[in-house]
Amino acid sequence: MVQKKIPMRQCLGCREHFPKRELIRVVRSPEGAITLDFKGKAPGRGAYLCGKAECLKKARKSRAIDRALSVTVPEEVYDQLEQQMEQEGAHGE
Repeated sequence: MVQKKIPMRQCLGCREHFPKRELIRVVRSPEGAITLDFKGKAPGRGAYLCGKAECLKKARKSRAIDRALSVTVPEEVYDQLEQQMEQEGAHGE
């Protein structure tokens, strides 16, 4: 049996590659709205972050998400990302 290829994506913070399903996706919809996509199916341009707080800090400081999505990401989206990472950290340990 042929093994199915696992899609890999790069974290904008640490620049490491991870399986797509392990990352948090930030999406710019065709209408220009910025949202978090937990299913990985939302239409639009996506940027990925792993679940580490340091990676979010690096991406926020260097404006990597803004550049990847070609928009200014509102502070609310960063706050949502921080909350999501805290929740996953509590469940993962």
